[in-house]
Amino acid sequence: MDGYDTGRLIYLIVLGLMVCTWFFAQNRLSTNKLLQQGAIWGLIFLGVIAAYGLWDDISQTVRPQQAVFSEQGQVVVPRSPDGHYYISAEVNGTPVQFVLDTGATMLVLTRADALAAGLDPDTLTYTGRAMTANGEVRTAPVRLDTLTLGPATDTDIPAVVNSGEMAQSLMGMTYLQRWGRIEIAGGELTLTR
Repeated sequence: MDGYDTGRLIYLIVLGLMVCTWFFAQNRLSTNKLLQQGAIWGLIFLGVIAAYGLWDDISQTVRPQQAVFSEQGQVVVPRSPDGHYYISAEVNGTPVQFVLDTGATMLVLTRADALAAGLDPDTLTYTGRAMTANGEVRTAPVRLDTLTLGPATDTDIPAVVNSGEMAQSLMGMTYLQRWGRIEIAGGELTLTR
């Protein structure tokens, strides 16, 4: 536990002691009422802690997920709360989460995603340059054996590995052009082959 967590724990303990002291002072003549209110506040406190601890699981259940319709050759991706479209694909058999970026020319892998897909970023030759929102970065051209997105598996895909820090891999237009139709409507992005 770091200093921030310790401070939060101390704050919660002090807050709990203050609430208990107030209950006791207000209801010292009526013990049954004190116990009843204490139990109610204790359950509320436990409920808040449980909801906070399980928030990631709850949001994963409530948030719409990427859907694949193999019969129609479609992948439907809901817009995330931050306004981006996140697409799950497999690169060389390894699951990778991409941000769909129509402003990006290439399929761009982070160093971590490239390593997971069997490409060693330390042995690549970073001969390319790319302009990003954070400035110029070096890139290494690579070819991916396979990229599977929904019902489609493509082989020998050109991509680049970014030498800089990137939060997520980008799915750019060189790959997206392989899909016959890209449609954004009603908070969903639909790719159709």
